[in-house]
Amino acid sequence: QVRLVESGGGLVQAGGSLRLSCAASGRIGRNYCMAWFRQAPGKEREFVAFTNWSGGTKDYAASVKGRFTISKDNANNTVHLQMNSLKPEDTAAYYCALTLIYRGVLKTSREYDYWGQGTQVTVSS
Repeated sequence: QVRLVESGGGLVQAGGSLRLSCAASGRIGRNYCMAWFRQAPGKEREFVAFTNWSGGTKDYAASVKGRFTISKDNANNTVHLQMNSLKPEDTAAYYCALTLIYRGVLKTSREYDYWGQGTQVTVSS
């Protein structure tokens, strides 16, 4: 059983920073990939950032590139999302996702096998 546990959400003013974490446990092997998605009220879930197991392949949504950084702690099977220069439009529930097999950069939610419970990020103007 694979489990993803997220932490780090909260309320921050525009221009501020937050760091999200997602710890993976269970039988995940050594070829998994992880990503962050977000979903605002009334909107579809959207891709935010991707990393493969080694951290050698990363990708970002255009809306967050240059402001968000995804990183990987392989010793603890944890992925982090450092979010800087936050904007009110970044307000959403943020979800981490995991797929067990590397098939390139995956940006659609249906391609992921496991999901965290979500953590709320609210950016005030």
